[in-house]
Amino acid sequence: MNDGLLEKSYDPAGIEEKWYEFWESHNFFTASEQSEAKPYSIVIPPPNVTGVLHMGHALNITIQDIVCRFRRLSGDNVLWMPGTDHAGIATQNVVEKDLAEKGKTRDELGREEFIEAVWKWRKVSGGAIINQLKRLGASCDWSRERFTMDDGLSDAVRKVFVRLYKEGLIYEDQYIINWCPRCKTALADLEVEYEEKDSFLYHIRYPFKEGNNDGLVVATTRPETIFGDTAVAIHPDDERFSDLEQDTIHLPLTDKVIEIIKDPYVDMEFGTGALKVTPAHDTNDFTLGDKHGLERVKVIDEDGYMTEEAGLRYQGLDRFECRERAVADLKEKGLLVKKTPLKNSVGECYRCKTVVEPFLSKQWFVRVGPLAEKAMEAVKEGDTRIVPKNWEKTYFEWLENIRDWCISRQIWWGHRIPAWKCRSCGANTVEEHDPDRCGECGSTDIYQETDVLDTWFSSALWPFSTMGWPRETELLKKFYPTDLLVTGFDILFFWVARMMMMGIHFMKEVPFRDVYIHALVRDEDGKKMSKSKGNVIDPIQVIENYGADAFRFTLAAFAAQGRDVKMSESRVEGYRHFVNKLWNAARFSLIHIEEEQEVFDTDRFSDLEKWILSRSAATALEVRDGIDNYRFNEAAVSIYQFVWHEFCDWYLEACKPALYEKEGIERRDAVRTVLSKVMKDILIMLHPFMPYVTEEIWHQLPTSTGSIMEASYPYDDATYNRNRNPSLEKDMEYVFALVSGVRNIRSEMNIQPSVNLRVVAQTDQAGERGLLEKNSSVVVNLARLENLTVSDMDNAPQSSAAFVVGNTTAYVDLKGVIDFLKEEKRLLKEIDKVTKELVSVSKRLNNESFLEKAPQDVVEKVKEQQKGLEEKNDRLAESLGRIKKMK
Repeated sequence: MNDGLLEKSYDPAGIEEKWYEFWESHNFFTASEQSEAKPYSIVIPPPNVTGVLHMGHALNITIQDIVCRFRRLSGDNVLWMPGTDHAGIATQNVVEKDLAEKGKTRDELGREEFIEAVWKWRKVSGGAIINQLKRLGASCDWSRERFTMDDGLSDAVRKVFVRLYKEGLIYEDQYIINWCPRCKTALADLEVEYEEKDSFLYHIRYPFKEGNNDGLVVATTRPETIFGDTAVAIHPDDERFSDLEQDTIHLPLTDKVIEIIKDPYVDMEFGTGALKVTPAHDTNDFTLGDKHGLERVKVIDEDGYMTEEAGLRYQGLDRFECRERAVADLKEKGLLVKKTPLKNSVGECYRCKTVVEPFLSKQWFVRVGPLAEKAMEAVKEGDTRIVPKNWEKTYFEWLENIRDWCISRQIWWGHRIPAWKCRSCGANTVEEHDPDRCGECGSTDIYQETDVLDTWFSSALWPFSTMGWPRETELLKKFYPTDLLVTGFDILFFWVARMMMMGIHFMKEVPFRDVYIHALVRDEDGKKMSKSKGNVIDPIQVIENYGADAFRFTLAAFAAQGRDVKMSESRVEGYRHFVNKLWNAARFSLIHIEEEQEVFDTDRFSDLEKWILSRSAATALEVRDGIDNYRFNEAAVSIYQFVWHEFCDWYLEACKPALYEKEGIERRDAVRTVLSKVMKDILIMLHPFMPYVTEEIWHQLPTSTGSIMEASYPYDDATYNRNRNPSLEKDMEYVFALVSGVRNIRSEMNIQPSVNLRVVAQTDQAGERGLLEKNSSVVVNLARLENLTVSDMDNAPQSSAAFVVGNTTAYVDLKGVIDFLKEEKRLLKEIDKVTKELVSVSKRLNNESFLEKAPQDVVEKVKEQQKGLEEKNDRLAESLGRIKKMK
């Protein structure tokens, strides 16, 4: 025997750190370039180097780790490529704040010294997120950790830029871009977050130059841009303007005269049908202005202040201050017709939440049309599968409506654009190696572009650049394309689609076979977590309180496809009880498992042993199918159900007499053999979800060797078919149902567990009779019976409570067990109490004011309370009816 190998209770503190160091020191996370095993690869979505672990990370990493650990147990050669993203804007902001606290600015330092300061910050603080991923149990191949600014990836970025430029897929041009006046940089469309805000629609009269001076009334939400208007547009088919003879109009608050143009682009249903055209400050107006050859007048500068073009009265004002002054001046001049409230979708910088300004600027772009077509085709042809499938529609819609990608950013931290501008002829020279002269005119008077590339440009190369591209490495040959990408839907466009484009273009093959899109992690009421709401749950604190295993299992158990995860600490606490249940089952099992096992001979096993082996095989298949098909919640629920209910509640309780040698040595040895086998199966099946506790128990099993990470997933096709016995499972379900029936009577009649009952089971079915006779000892043990009598159908015994299982009617003899009169009084008192509670709850649900004003989740909880009380009342009434019949 092995009594005392496990502590009385499981304490994650110390154990988690011990095993993580053990795994790392033994290189269990390291992929092999020489292995003949089937390769399986995943690249981690690189967290920002500035980041800290949040719930989204925790879910994402847990899912990936479950898959990677499962694939290793299945015999695969797994590469889980880790790394971090340099996060251009975010990192620069962090370092600038650090400098500000020291009374310095980046401009005072200069570019080179500032970049050196960022590298120093990264060395000191940039590893925080990696350490947090390790706390969670992430089994990444840390020996291959990459950073988007390291030398190898920087070489890849430069090669890609140069090649796309020479292929005509990168160009520089004037265009309306999203500009953040706070971060002072361009933003891609996807870096702009829209929020609905209260605003106004201003109706402004533009007077005619001559004649009828009513003019045209224009509706706008941005009167501060009026100074940049170079035309007013109307629809050529708009009958309201059919008699219009004028072709010019006065620009309010200025002495300028601008054109009236006609274009079918104008929406006749919006506002007055007359549209102010501001080519330098609106994307659509830019296109309209190009079409009609309009001047581009910039009236807001890169800091968000009005320029000289706005006139002396407004020059130097903040754009929003200018709005207020312009509206006041228009009102004073009688040109403000009306001002109506409006819900307006306002674009904000995804980093600092500053309102984004449409800004005319010279920027670098990727011509994405040809790349997007191939990225769409790959998914349509099934080369890459998106799971759940409904996200394919969103993916296609975005790629079909994609605009050219603005890739230049006006910051210092990042991959500096490898373009040299010539002061002599103005040409760009783009090469893989720094040029010393202009490629166009030969002048040596050249300087490098000061802008850096969008962070997502380097991230788009992640699946192949991390494996050594542009070199043809063994790693790249073996592990590209990757098998799976796990990501949130919020970066399906930012990152996934761009990786598809770049992977197909440069590798001639998709970057991943499957893309699994997981849902959001919300609070327990389904609300988005935010600091302002005070409902943020810190993953590290949860790990501190309950351990990584309980936290990981909770995430997996609620990770249903297409459904957000509702997270609360109480749910994690619930699965902490599951960890304890496993621990206690292992402690009990270890007392009885011997190092020297009997030969595994199924002919010597009872139905109970054959049943638990069959259920173990069935569960192994369900867990495998769940993970293979990204139904992690189904896999988690399956192993939970098997361990808690079938193994602990049924099997361990049922086999105790045999283990304590009440049924002979041979039976004891058979049970020990099966107990050892099933315990190992459970640990292996649970390991992807709960790596730490399973490793700890594994090392105490006398029949195990090495690390659980070196084990093989149980039940291949041959062993599954040998052990699976669905008909026996059905038979044992019948036996256990009879036990449950007795337990229910015991509970309903308030009979103490220490009281042994007498049961008569009557059936005309020979098969059921045979099952009960064969397994009578199991029933007597589990139901705590004095005796079990099995017979043909007959009259019901007096003073008995009956229930039916299959074709069997079972009678629990209550004579001398309970005081019928006393029990009747107890039940009547309990029914009265429940009825009063039910009346109170029903009144709330019949109150229209409560239903209208209370939050929906509160109403649902009250409805659930009502349902529970009704069910309890029904059970009590049923018990009372039984008692009355037996009096």
